[in-house]
Amino acid sequence: MVGRADVTRAIFPFVFAAFFFIVLSNWSGLIPGFSSITIGSVPLFRAPTSDLNTVIALALCSVIYVQYLGIKYRGARKYLAVFFNFQSPIYFFVGILELISELIRPISYSFRLFGNIFAGEVLLTVIIYLNSTFLPYFPIIPIPFYTLEIFVGLIQALVFCFLTIVFTAIAIGDHGEPHLEPAHI
Repeated sequence: MVGRADVTRAIFPFVFAAFFFIVLSNWSGLIPGFSSITIGSVPLFRAPTSDLNTVIALALCSVIYVQYLGIKYRGARKYLAVFFNFQSPIYFFVGILELISELIRPISYSFRLFGNIFAGEVLLTVIIYLNSTFLPYFPIIPIPFYTLEIFVGLIQALVFCFLTIVFTAIAIGDHGEPHLEPAHI
């Protein structure tokens, strides 16, 4: 998965659990009537991934786990040298950009998942309302939209997990450092 069997064994349970949690959370919002039970105007039940708190928690867990694996498999000194490199002004600037990238990653994870799932719920709500108001004798009109949302829920879970795998591979990579083993002639 990430190029090293030991890291693959370490990350697989996390990615597997995250995938199934995200897929089931995404699909739970597709249960008819799930979000129609309200207190006032606030739905009592919603898909967990259509709530920003849940996806931020998932994103933080993923990013922290990737950082942990980077430190564990590269060592704290080598891993932090990617962000704090004082060999030249260019390396220093690249390190600052890498640090900013790491800090923004949870926001990227969160808004990607939240935006897609929440937008899907809104789309289904609008389609069902329009169907019941203007075409009540054609109940099959929302079916293609439900199919699309099933597909989007699966794809979003895959994207989240693949990003976790890719970021782990980057975190444990050598970042262009010279290899210490002797050259074979």
